[in-house]
Amino acid sequence: MTGEQSLDKTNRINMLFDIYGPLLTEKQQTFLGLYFHDDYSLGEIAAEFEISRQAVYEHIKRAEQTLEEYETKLKLLEKHERRRELSERIEAIFGGPAFAAHEELKRLVRSLYNID
Repeated sequence: MTGEQSLDKTNRINMLFDIYGPLLTEKQQTFLGLYFHDDYSLGEIAAEFEISRQAVYEHIKRAEQTLEEYETKLKLLEKHERRRELSERIEAIFGGPAFAAHEELKRLVRSLYNID
């Protein structure tokens, strides 16, 4: 995995964690928070909780899978990203011609309502 892919994965997990974190177990929340938010290494987490690095890795992997399963079923991150894209397009319209902007704005607002 390249550095950019790793950063993309970290950003995605952080966003999923922000949305679905409360649905994880307390241990999963703690380990994911330390690993992804606080940038602890597996070894540092293992030492802190007096367990093996492998155990920490497995907890984190299971938590990541759980977050992805929630997203597959609920699609809250996907909807959030779609709303953000539409909002950015609406903002961009205000810099264009008035008539075209009016029609495009109406279409985008309808799209926002239809995301859910």
